[in-house]
Amino acid sequence: MCRTVLEKFPAGGPRGSWPAEEFARARRDEGTPAEVVMDLDSDVFLVVVPQQATESAPQSLPLPLPQPQPRPRPQS
Repeated sequence: MCRTVLEKFPAGGPRGSWPAEEFARARRDEGTPAEVVMDLDSDVFLVVVPQQATESAPQSLPLPLPQPQPRPRPQS
């Protein structure tokens, strides 16, 4: 499945900070089906959308990505 990367976020953010999740949530609130996946090779979180949903975003880059892996949440 091909997806379009909207934004990249480094995996080494401050503890308790979820910038990729926050960005994806803002896109979902706008009606874009954004989700977060991790690119293990480059150690970054990617906010992606299905390729057909990005016709209005010409600046994004289509990249084939593996199926998303669940991201572990810190336990409180």
